[in-house]
Amino acid sequence: MEKQNAAPGGIGLVLFALAMGGFAIGTTEFATMSLLPFFAPDLRIDEPTAGNVISMYALGVVIGAPVLAVLTARLARRNVLLLLMALFAAGNALSAFAPSYHWLLVFRFLSGLPHGAYFGAAAVVAASLVPFHKRTQAVGKMFLGLTVATVIGVPLANWLGQAVGWRWSFGAVTVLAIVAFSMVAWFAPVDHPAPKASPLRELDSLTRGQVWLTLAIGAIGFGGLFAVYTYTATTLMEVTHVSPAFVPLVLSAFGLGLTIGNIVVPRVADRAIMPTAGGLLLWSSVALAVFPWAALNIWTVTIDAFLIGLGGALATVLQTRLMDVSGEAQALPAALNHSAFNTANAVGPWLGGLAISAGYGWTSTGWVGCGLALAGFAVWLLAVTAEGKGDRSVPRSADA
Repeated sequence: MEKQNAAPGGIGLVLFALAMGGFAIGTTEFATMSLLPFFAPDLRIDEPTAGNVISMYALGVVIGAPVLAVLTARLARRNVLLLLMALFAAGNALSAFAPSYHWLLVFRFLSGLPHGAYFGAAAVVAASLVPFHKRTQAVGKMFLGLTVATVIGVPLANWLGQAVGWRWSFGAVTVLAIVAFSMVAWFAPVDHPAPKASPLRELDSLTRGQVWLTLAIGAIGFGGLFAVYTYTATTLMEVTHVSPAFVPLVLSAFGLGLTIGNIVVPRVADRAIMPTAGGLLLWSSVALAVFPWAALNIWTVTIDAFLIGLGGALATVLQTRLMDVSGEAQALPAALNHSAFNTANAVGPWLGGLAISAGYGWTSTGWVGCGLALAGFAVWLLAVTAEGKGDRSVPRSADA
């Protein structure tokens, strides 16, 4: 990976600019879920139907991440970031003016397309700014934009949607995207595409077994977090028996866990990246397993939400792992990390919903989540075993 020169404002401002893009993306991704009760009646649809709007965004992420990463392989990373943030801003601006439900579906799909590719390119840029042994810390700081969005951006977007209308929430995200575009344009270092960069070289990274195993760890192991998070609000009201006013506080505890996890865990991961990933999966399995009991009390469920959030640092750890095992072509695997996590975002809630529908209760999502975390750990064991047998897809520099 080519080392980039620091921008005029320093590495800190570059990472802050990249994180601002993550803040905008995180705000719209999570806030849209809380806006369902507001745009559903306005568009004359019921809430289950309105849920398709969220699914279309996720579909855009899954499709857009690999496609855009391959199509932009010959471009300089700075230009890729600007292009993707411009597309994201346009998608959200169109969402704010969507005249109907079906048009909103189209515009949310467009908004999701640059999501994974942006984080993939931003991770590569962040890692290129620092010494090899600090890569995960740099990626973690970039991801702080996404995690802080769950604590600050989402509640503010929800408040704005309630106060003046859901369309203004998408408008606010558009403004955030424009700010992020401007900051990247100003602070990100000017770079040049690698001489041998090409779509075919990016696709060649998919021939590496460790790339697929790392993606599978995220797609399966991270599903547990989403299995619980998706139904947390309803669980709090139906099982914990708290008023809706307490729901944002518990979700903020989850977001705080995400944020602290992305500050602390990368320091450990830079010393031992795969042991850290395995430890996070086991940590998550325990935190998710106790959820059915923790949900009986507002204090214990808030603490458990924080502990579950800490396990979210797995996204940062696996992002760096993918850069280790993908060789010279890093854009596609880095972007696919977000396709994997959006797969987890689909699988986890689906399996959790099946458990609830089968009559096991709202808290059964904790057991589903624990099972998924342990299944991800099983894939982690497979990856470690393959690496120990001399898997050639792992470069020696990554073992340092």
